[in-house]
Amino acid sequence: MKKFGLTKYERIKRKKDFELVYSSGKAVFSQNRKLKAVYRFVKCENPVIPVKFACAISKKSGKAVWRNRVKRLLRDSYRLNKEILVSHCSVNSLCLMVVFSPYGLNGKMNRVVTLNDIMPDVIDIMNKIKTFSK
Repeated sequence: MKKFGLTKYERIKRKKDFELVYSSGKAVFSQNRKLKAVYRFVKCENPVIPVKFACAISKKSGKAVWRNRVKRLLRDSYRLNKEILVSHCSVNSLCLMVVFSPYGLNGKMNRVVTLNDIMPDVIDIMNKIKTFSK
């Protein structure tokens, strides 16, 4: 697993996995309620891929160009800081599935979204998930 990469094995792609996370997962919000994450921990021995990640954005959030930009920014900020969760899950023999989505962000109110707007919230959520696993 690359340190700053995001391979296809590290992503949630199947509908069953999304349903599993949404049905039995817990929700956590960022400090200023811009982002929301739904996560689910599973105890597993020798996790090859300890964390699986996905982005989900509703069509009600904004137009396709805006939604795609937010997804790119979410993926990029997770990719740059994924070591926070990967190291914690590897040490504690946990597997984590997490789905990030915007909660207070939308295309009408926030036309221009940058990485500096998203990254602190992603780090905040990752630290909260890390503390809730104990």
